[in-house]
Parts: sequence; structure tokens; C-alpha cells
Amino acid sequence: MGKLPSAVLFCCDHNAVRSPMAEGMMKKFYGQEVYVQSAGVKNDMEIDGFSIAVCAELGVELSRHRSRSFEEMQQWGDDLGQYDLIVALSPASQRMALELTRTHHVEVEYWPILDPTGLGETREAKLSAYAQARDQIRDRIFNRFGPPITQD
Repeated sequence: MGKLPSAVLFCCDHNAVRSPMAEGMMKKFYGQEVYVQSAGVKNDMEIDGFSIAVCAELGVELSRHRSRSFEEMQQWGDDLGQYDLIVALSPASQRMALELTRTHHVEVEYWPILDPTGLGETREAKLSAYAQARDQIRDRIFNRFGPPITQD
């Protein structure tokens, strides 16, 4: 368990499912202690409704999330070099994060988190798959950064 980084970027393929969940939970659990953002390799999808639903169960609000890509981050002047840690939640985003931070001293970690998007036939089964991904992310966050600071 490490100390809290000052700035963390979570990334996945589309910034619509896993990385927004991670960003939302990190903000809820550690409040203002950490600057947190998320991005995707692409941003061709809006925030996923199932992600919104399973995070709402933890009191994490995702409905206002706007998906963005690494490219857009850079266009908006969000420099990857400002992050202490980039957590990749998919292999493609890990490759891109490593590629984009070659010249920076940024730690890139890969967390193999289930991609729930194609799983489950029924609404219940889908929600269950998303909840499983959410819980994997939450457990990894607590294991990596320690118990939550904020409980509100």
C-alpha cells in the first residue's frame, strides 16, 4: 500500500465504462487529496448507463461524465507529465500510456479489470457484470491507496 499520489490518470479503451468508474470512485474515496482524471484510447462512446447505475449504488455520480481521449487531453493542455501515476485498465490503454509518457517520469500500472460491456443477456446479468468490474476497481484502489479518507 503506497502513499497517495498527487495526480492520477485512469485510462481504458473508450473512457465510457472502466476508467470513469475508477475516476469517480477515486474522487469519492480520497476527495480533494488527489487530482484525478480519466481518458480513453478513443472517445467514440458516451458514458455507459450501466456504469452510471452501479456507481450510483456507492454514491458515485457519473452521469455528468464526458468521455475524452488521450488526444483531446493533450489538445486541452492536460499534460501527461503532470501525473505521478497512470493506471491503465485495458491492454490498449496501457500501450498508449507507455508510448505517450516515454519522455516523462510517470509510473504506468496495468490493472487487469474485467470489461463488462459484452457480458450478460438480461439487464440483471449486465448489471451484475458491471458491478463485478466496479468492485474489482474499488478493491484495487483500496489495496493500492489505502482506506478511503472521505465517507460522506
